[in-house]
Amino acid sequence: MQSTSGTNIDFKFIDLFAGIGGLRKGFEHIGGRCVFTSEWDRYAQLTYHANYPDNREVSGDIHEFSENPDLIPEHDVLLAGFPCQPFSIAGVSKKNSLGRPHGFLCDTQGTLFFDTAKIIEHHQPKAFLLENVKNLERHDKGNTFRTIISVLRNQLGYHVDYRVINSAAWVPQKRERIFIAGFRDTSSFSFDSIDIPAPENGPKLGSILDNDVDDKYTLSDKLWNYLQGYKKKHEAKGNGFGFGLFGPGDVARTLSARYYKDGSEILIKQKEKNPRRLTPQECARLMGFEEKGGPSFKLPVSDTQAYRQFGNSVVVPVVKAVAEHMQPHIGALVSKSVMAAE
Repeated sequence: MQSTSGTNIDFKFIDLFAGIGGLRKGFEHIGGRCVFTSEWDRYAQLTYHANYPDNREVSGDIHEFSENPDLIPEHDVLLAGFPCQPFSIAGVSKKNSLGRPHGFLCDTQGTLFFDTAKIIEHHQPKAFLLENVKNLERHDKGNTFRTIISVLRNQLGYHVDYRVINSAAWVPQKRERIFIAGFRDTSSFSFDSIDIPAPENGPKLGSILDNDVDDKYTLSDKLWNYLQGYKKKHEAKGNGFGFGLFGPGDVARTLSARYYKDGSEILIKQKEKNPRRLTPQECARLMGFEEKGGPSFKLPVSDTQAYRQFGNSVVVPVVKAVAEHMQPHIGALVSKSVMAAE
């Protein structure tokens, strides 16, 4: 397979906490071949299988594999969008209100980074890419992020660099995520030189919206009145809570996993009608999983599950840009490995 830069790369990667395969799409784009997938959510597994029919069985709970990494095939690159809830602003606030621990103290999710680290330690992939929410850098006054970087650099011995990237340069959505890239050998890789188009020149919502949309996506009078009242109440208190109303010339807020509840963060204006939610297929375009007029991203699940899946996913064109930036460095390590084996 030939990458967009014209360089042939043949490498194997694994897709951990895979969701619906956003990271996978980016690294297949530069010639990678997925040899192992782990995703515990059964609905995400359905969507994954529908869109990657050549994929082998999707494995579930990562703990089984971190405890016995030999179960995972050898690979050149490890991809992991390890769950962000313990490190996100919303997740931390919710856990604090419930009196529950978060971050590395969270028994259920906070240790999933360490499961990833165990697999890296065992397999020593040539490179890895980890993805998380922007707030990871600030969680627990920066201690969480410092621990992660220390583990990757000092305990595992990787050359590591990271950067927060805004998706607005590629899709009509302001979505900031942190990407952490690592290389096993000494590398000149740096995110400083990645080519990121100017966000102000990025596409607008009109590029992903359909003209003919089922009325079921239009808000009921009851819900629309509630959202307007909710916004007024919080504006009076000086808070910024409320809905986001957008037209075809705008760039949307971040799509979240809670979008299925009321769609309030991204409502689309309609003439002489209440605003509407985005359709799941429009969300697929907003996240870069498909292009308007191109092949549809298959959604064998309910709208509720589709909204959750896209809200938890990565923006595919951003991952493609990161993969292209990592490509020559991955290629050099793969070539070095092949030469050493000959």
